[in-house]
Amino acid sequence: MVLNEFIRLFERDTEKLKLEINSYSKEENLWKVAHNITNSAGNLCLHLVGNMSHFVGKEIGGFDYIRDREFEFAGKDVPRSELVASIEKLQNIVIASLEGLDENMLQKDYPLEVFGYKMSYSFFLIHLFGHFSYHLGQVNYHRRLLDI
Repeated sequence: MVLNEFIRLFERDTEKLKLEINSYSKEENLWKVAHNITNSAGNLCLHLVGNMSHFVGKEIGGFDYIRDREFEFAGKDVPRSELVASIEKLQNIVIASLEGLDENMLQKDYPLEVFGYKMSYSFFLIHLFGHFSYHLGQVNYHRRLLDI
C-alpha cells in the first residue's frame, strides 16, 4: 500500500522533471550558470538520474548501474533528447524496482549506510523523495530565471 504511494509520487515527479527539461525554449539554456547559481538544470537532471538509478535501481531493484557522480556535476552539453530518454528509463527502473520490493521490507534496514548509520527502506525512500523534490524545484527556478 505505501509502496504504491511511493511509486505514484516518483512517477509524478519524474514526469515533472521531463516536462521541465522539455520546457526550456533553447536547449543550450539547460547548461547555463550565472551569478550564484552554480548547478545548471542539465547537471541537476544528470544528478537526479544518477542518484535514483544507484540508490533505487541498483540497490533495490538489482539493475546494473555504474554511477559517475563527478560527471553528474561536471558533464556539459548532453543533448536534451538524451536527458529525456534517461528520465524515461529512470521512471521505468524506479517503478520496476519498487514494484519488486515486498511491502514488509520497508521497515527493514536499507543495505547501505549512506549517512553513516542504519536506516529503514522507508526512511531512505522518504529522504530520496525529498531530495528529488528539492532538486526538481531548483530546475524549475533555474528555467524561470535563466531560460531567456
